[in-house]
Amino acid sequence: MSNGPSKGTYCLLIHLKTDSEISIGKLGRIDFKKGYYFYVGSALNSLEGRIRRHLRDQKKLFWHIDYLLAQKNAEIVDVIFAINDSKWECKIALEIARKGHVIENFGCSDCKCDSHLFFFKDCSYLDDICENAFLSFNLKPKHLKTIGEDLNI
Repeated sequence: MSNGPSKGTYCLLIHLKTDSEISIGKLGRIDFKKGYYFYVGSALNSLEGRIRRHLRDQKKLFWHIDYLLAQKNAEIVDVIFAINDSKWECKIALEIARKGHVIENFGCSDCKCDSHLFFFKDCSYLDDICENAFLSFNLKPKHLKTIGEDLNI
Protein backbone atom coordinates (compact mmCIF):
# COMPACT_ATOMS: atom_id res chain seq x y z
CA MET A 1 0.00 0.00 0.00
CA SER A 2 1.27 3.45 -0.81
CA ASN A 3 1.65 6.42 1.53
CA GLY A 4 -1.70 8.10 1.00
CA PRO A 5 -4.19 7.63 -1.79
CA SER A 6 -2.82 6.68 -5.18
CA LYS A 7 -4.01 8.47 -8.29
CA GLY A 8 -4.27 6.73 -11.60
CA THR A 9 -6.01 5.31 -14.62
CA TYR A 10 -7.63 1.90 -14.84
CA CYS A 11 -9.35 -0.48 -17.23
CA LEU A 12 -11.96 -2.96 -16.12
CA LEU A 13 -12.21 -6.07 -18.27
CA ILE A 14 -15.82 -7.22 -17.97
CA HIS A 15 -17.29 -10.46 -19.24
CA LEU A 16 -20.97 -10.27 -20.13
CA LYS A 17 -22.18 -13.87 -20.24
CA THR A 18 -25.39 -13.34 -22.25
CA ASP A 19 -26.89 -10.79 -24.61
CA SER A 20 -28.64 -8.20 -22.45
CA GLU A 21 -30.77 -5.10 -22.80
CA ILE A 22 -29.82 -2.86 -19.89
CA SER A 23 -31.16 0.50 -18.77
CA ILE A 24 -28.13 2.77 -18.26
CA GLY A 25 -29.23 5.84 -16.29
CA LYS A 26 -30.00 8.81 -18.55
CA LEU A 27 -28.61 6.97 -21.60
CA GLY A 28 -31.68 4.73 -21.59
CA ARG A 29 -31.84 1.13 -22.74
CA ILE A 30 -28.82 -0.27 -24.56
CA ASP A 31 -28.44 -3.67 -26.21
CA PHE A 32 -25.22 -5.32 -25.06
CA LYS A 33 -23.85 -8.37 -26.85
CA LYS A 34 -22.43 -11.36 -25.05
CA GLY A 35 -18.67 -10.93 -24.90
CA TYR A 36 -16.01 -8.74 -23.32
CA TYR A 37 -15.95 -5.05 -22.55
CA PHE A 38 -13.17 -2.70 -21.55
CA TYR A 39 -14.21 0.24 -19.42
CA VAL A 40 -11.63 3.00 -18.99
CA GLY A 41 -11.70 5.25 -15.94
CA SER A 42 -9.52 7.37 -13.72
CA ALA A 43 -9.32 8.23 -10.05
CA LEU A 44 -7.49 11.36 -9.02
CA ASN A 45 -8.43 11.01 -5.34
CA SER A 46 -8.09 7.31 -4.51
CA LEU A 47 -7.40 4.71 -7.17
CA GLU A 48 -7.69 1.89 -4.68
CA GLY A 49 -11.04 3.21 -3.39
CA ARG A 50 -12.44 3.55 -6.91
CA ILE A 51 -11.42 0.02 -7.91
CA ARG A 52 -12.78 -1.39 -4.63
CA ARG A 53 -16.09 0.34 -5.36
CA HIS A 54 -16.30 -1.22 -8.81
CA LEU A 55 -15.58 -4.66 -7.35
CA ARG A 56 -18.35 -4.41 -4.69
CA ASP A 57 -21.65 -6.08 -5.44
CA GLN A 58 -23.72 -3.64 -3.39
CA LYS A 59 -23.47 0.04 -4.31
CA LYS A 60 -25.60 2.96 -5.33
CA LEU A 61 -26.00 3.13 -9.10
CA PHE A 62 -24.31 6.41 -9.96
CA TRP A 63 -21.97 6.06 -12.95
CA HIS A 64 -22.90 4.39 -16.25
CA ILE A 65 -20.58 1.49 -15.44
CA ASP A 66 -22.48 0.81 -12.20
CA TYR A 67 -25.58 -0.17 -14.20
CA LEU A 68 -23.63 -2.64 -16.32
CA LEU A 69 -21.80 -4.14 -13.35
CA ALA A 70 -25.09 -4.56 -11.43
CA GLN A 71 -26.16 -7.26 -13.91
CA LYS A 72 -25.89 -10.83 -12.59
CA ASN A 73 -24.38 -11.93 -15.90
CA ALA A 74 -21.60 -9.29 -15.77
CA GLU A 75 -18.30 -10.10 -14.11
CA ILE A 76 -15.04 -8.18 -13.78
CA VAL A 77 -12.35 -10.64 -14.83
CA ASP A 78 -9.34 -8.33 -14.72
CA VAL A 79 -8.32 -4.84 -13.68
CA ILE A 80 -5.35 -3.21 -15.38
CA PHE A 81 -4.15 0.06 -13.89
CA ALA A 82 -1.29 2.53 -13.80
CA ILE A 83 -0.47 4.89 -10.98
CA ASN A 84 -0.05 8.43 -12.29
CA ASP A 85 -0.89 11.98 -11.30
CA SER A 86 -2.53 13.07 -14.55
CA LYS A 87 -5.80 12.18 -16.22
CA TRP A 88 -4.89 9.71 -19.01
CA GLU A 89 -8.35 8.16 -19.23
CA CYS A 90 -9.39 9.83 -22.50
CA LYS A 91 -6.11 9.08 -24.28
CA ILE A 92 -6.21 5.43 -23.16
CA ALA A 93 -9.86 5.22 -24.30
CA LEU A 94 -8.95 6.57 -27.74
CA GLU A 95 -6.23 3.94 -28.11
CA ILE A 96 -8.54 1.08 -27.13
CA ALA A 97 -11.31 2.48 -29.39
CA ARG A 98 -9.07 1.80 -32.40
CA LYS A 99 -9.37 -1.95 -31.74
CA GLY A 100 -12.88 -2.39 -30.31
CA HIS A 101 -16.50 -1.52 -30.96
CA VAL A 102 -17.50 1.78 -29.30
CA ILE A 103 -20.57 1.81 -27.04
CA GLU A 104 -21.68 5.37 -27.86
CA ASN A 105 -21.70 7.98 -25.06
CA PHE A 106 -20.96 5.44 -22.33
CA GLY A 107 -18.92 6.71 -19.39
CA CYS A 108 -17.89 9.96 -21.04
CA SER A 109 -20.43 12.55 -19.93
CA ASP A 110 -17.63 14.69 -18.44
CA CYS A 111 -15.45 14.78 -21.58
CA LYS A 112 -15.68 14.95 -25.37
CA CYS A 113 -14.87 11.29 -26.08
CA ASP A 114 -17.26 9.08 -28.04
CA SER A 115 -17.10 6.47 -25.28
CA HIS A 116 -15.11 4.92 -22.47
CA LEU A 117 -16.62 1.44 -23.01
CA PHE A 118 -15.57 -0.89 -25.81
CA PHE A 119 -16.86 -4.28 -26.94
CA PHE A 120 -14.74 -7.23 -28.01
CA LYS A 121 -16.16 -10.61 -28.98
CA ASP A 122 -13.06 -12.57 -27.94
CA CYS A 123 -10.78 -12.04 -24.96
CA SER A 124 -7.65 -13.88 -26.10
CA TYR A 125 -5.77 -10.68 -27.00
CA LEU A 126 -7.40 -8.06 -24.76
CA ASP A 127 -4.65 -7.78 -22.15
CA ASP A 128 -2.23 -6.82 -24.93
CA ILE A 129 -4.60 -4.16 -26.27
CA CYS A 130 -4.99 -2.52 -22.87
CA GLU A 131 -1.35 -2.86 -21.86
CA ASN A 132 -0.20 -1.42 -25.18
CA ALA A 133 -2.55 1.54 -24.73
CA PHE A 134 -0.90 2.31 -21.38
CA LEU A 135 2.60 1.72 -22.74
CA SER A 136 2.01 4.07 -25.68
CA PHE A 137 1.95 6.90 -23.11
CA ASN A 138 4.91 5.55 -21.09
CA LEU A 139 2.58 4.41 -18.30
CA LYS A 140 3.48 1.18 -16.50
CA PRO A 141 0.41 -1.09 -16.43
CA LYS A 142 -0.16 -3.53 -13.59
CA HIS A 143 -2.78 -6.23 -13.17
CA LEU A 144 -4.84 -6.68 -10.07
CA LYS A 145 -3.71 -10.21 -9.25
CA THR A 146 -6.75 -11.56 -7.43
CA ILE A 147 -10.18 -10.04 -7.85
CA GLY A 148 -11.89 -9.60 -4.49
CA GLU A 149 -8.82 -9.81 -2.28
CA ASP A 150 -6.69 -7.02 -0.85
CA LEU A 151 -5.56 -4.54 -3.44
CA ASN A 152 -1.86 -3.87 -3.61
CA ILE A 153 -1.93 -0.48 -5.31
